[in-house]
Amino acid sequence: MEAPKQTQPNAASFPVLEIWDPSKSPCMFIKPVKQINEGPDVAKFLTSKAYRDIGIFVMQLNRAMCPRKIKDDDGKDKIQTFQLGSEYETQPVLSVRILQTLLATIESYIDEAPPDQGPRRFGNISFRKWYQLLEDRIKELLEKFLPDSVLNFGPRYERKPRAMDEIKSYLLGGFGSAQRLDYGTGHELSFLAFLGSLWKLGYFKDGKPGGDIERSIILGVFEPYLRVVRRLILTYTLEPAGSHGVWGLDDHSFQPYIYGSAQLTRPISDSEPMPLEGSLPRAPKPAQVVKPEYVEQERKRNMYFSAIGFINDVKKGPFWEHSPILFDISGIKDGWGKINKGMIKMYNAEVLSKFPVVQHFYFGSLFSWEQDPDATIPQQTIHMSNQPNTSTSMPPPPSSSTATGPGTAAPWAQATSMTGPSGPGIPYSRAPGHPVTLPSHARSGGAGGQGPTTRAPW
Repeated sequence: MEAPKQTQPNAASFPVLEIWDPSKSPCMFIKPVKQINEGPDVAKFLTSKAYRDIGIFVMQLNRAMCPRKIKDDDGKDKIQTFQLGSEYETQPVLSVRILQTLLATIESYIDEAPPDQGPRRFGNISFRKWYQLLEDRIKELLEKFLPDSVLNFGPRYERKPRAMDEIKSYLLGGFGSAQRLDYGTGHELSFLAFLGSLWKLGYFKDGKPGGDIERSIILGVFEPYLRVVRRLILTYTLEPAGSHGVWGLDDHSFQPYIYGSAQLTRPISDSEPMPLEGSLPRAPKPAQVVKPEYVEQERKRNMYFSAIGFINDVKKGPFWEHSPILFDISGIKDGWGKINKGMIKMYNAEVLSKFPVVQHFYFGSLFSWEQDPDATIPQQTIHMSNQPNTSTSMPPPPSSSTATGPGTAAPWAQATSMTGPSGPGIPYSRAPGHPVTLPSHARSGGAGGQGPTTRAPW
């Protein structure tokens, strides 16, 4: 199904994810299937409609979280911010409240599958019991919480599969792997696709478009989802999906760093694009992520600090040692706008362009494997050449080479006018072994005064 891209009011240059028209025929849903089986398939994914729609949705949600310049009742200038615990989470529209109840129900299954007490090095096998409960009940859950107009979207005629089959696949894929006893950014991506599917099917129509409903989706649904996932990780000691090593941003998640940094960027009006530098007045300094007591205070309000707080919950030792990339980012001097821009680029390069992550993403009609007719054919960049040849291959170590050709023109690259050494949309690969100048707050950190040797991707 095709529909024209919708745009925010008075902001034609800011695309939003399309909302499908149920009266259009045919509505041909398909059971989502795996399409990325070998490394070269990633290049095709980067020209697919699914990739386009993921990018549009991420940028739409990201921009909604940016502080706004508004007028108060007396006509005076005022800044509006969007924090955890605000009315977007505590008093959301009905569609969001229903999803909160759905997540709470899913979380309650933990009580029915307590962790196994036997010794085990990696992952707790009781997670498989929890996952089986979710798998057995997911159809009933969706029928209980989601309206028939979404689950059976489209004209009334005999149709199999239904929209529900695609929705179910993305929701189930958002809670880790029962086989590998792990959770990572690919599962987080699947939950984003679940929310994007509901958006396309008109589920969030009871919210105010152009920012308000997007904020409720992030603060009222995505952050509660992360809390459920974090409890699963702690309860069942889930492993990180894939081996990030020192080149990963976080063992398990990425998106909270995008939306959390957006919360702290320089305020904009509804007609302005995302700022590429600058910070909210009186925003916490990026360097304060290394102070546990400050993180504990800010994690109640901000998604970036909430994610850092969870790292502190599960890891001990110097922050620069267990989270070197986040530590390196904490030295950025150009504000949270610069960090947010870098997070978008890094998500594109380190999550959406990496075979070990996207190989597990499934494609239906809502997120389609079909080629986007407006896509730019990706060049043979460092990311493309470093993909494994088969689904069982381990990816080779990062190369120290620098790509020279233009990358895929991702939706977020166009929206933020970002460029890098490898062209718009795909930043250069972080190469190991390069010297780095540590931020002043860290030059004496670590054992023997030795800090990390990583380089932020921007």
